[in-house]
Amino acid sequence: MIRLSIPVRQALARLTLPVLIAVAFGLMLLGKADALLAERARMALADALSPIYSVLAEPVAHGRAAVAELETIISIYRDNAQLRAENERLLHWRDVALALDAENTRLKANLHWIPGPRASYVTARVVADAGGVYARAVLLSLGPNHGIVKGKVALDDRGLVGRVTEVGARSARVLLITDLNSRIPVILEHSRAHAMLVGTNGARPRLMYWPQGVRPEEGEPVVTSAEANLFPAGLPVGTVRYGAGHIAEVAPAARLDRLEMVRVFDYGTGGVTAPEAARQNLRIDGPR
Repeated sequence: MIRLSIPVRQALARLTLPVLIAVAFGLMLLGKADALLAERARMALADALSPIYSVLAEPVAHGRAAVAELETIISIYRDNAQLRAENERLLHWRDVALALDAENTRLKANLHWIPGPRASYVTARVVADAGGVYARAVLLSLGPNHGIVKGKVALDDRGLVGRVTEVGARSARVLLITDLNSRIPVILEHSRAHAMLVGTNGARPRLMYWPQGVRPEEGEPVVTSAEANLFPAGLPVGTVRYGAGHIAEVAPAARLDRLEMVRVFDYGTGGVTAPEAARQNLRIDGPR
């Protein structure tokens, strides 16, 4: 090994950068002067380094695969822990449901509860939402002998849509709960207070006439009331929302803005009597 003096080493260190710059410029000038020679040199260098790149690429690929597999294992472990927690919660609520079902069975037996008849229904397609004399109504397409009469209840897969107001041989019109002419007796589920749901021709009907001392809660579920035997009890209507001016409104559970199919139920309630029928009954049952 050649020993160099300190001044010589310092001189060589100072000359390293200029020499490298000069070599780089020389290679650039050589590439400009003879492009074919530069291309051959680059390809020769690439051919020489290609086996080295291949050898180095394999462990890098294995390392990336190992990291990806480790991330997958960690993700599976987290998902498994989450599924176990959810399974425990479901088992808990299953036990609660079984206990409530057993308690409900005992209470029914003690009260000699007689179940009511099952509601029959007819499924119909919404063919138009032209309201006719109403601002918020839809027209249903029905087959012959459908058996639907005025006052029956229409629902979609989420909740109450409205009630039948007009019936034809192959069609029926349903007045939506948002129409200005709609009046529905309802119950606030948390307080069990009775109120009246009044349509506004807007997207949300308004809550009115609830008892004094009761205030509907934001997000409180609203269901139908069996008052006056117009609707069956417990049909989902929507949830309480407070609009502008702190007015209690109900966001409908049914998708009234995109109705396609509805079911018209016959719950055996009295429904809404047509005015013509009322006058006819008055003439028949009146003094003779």
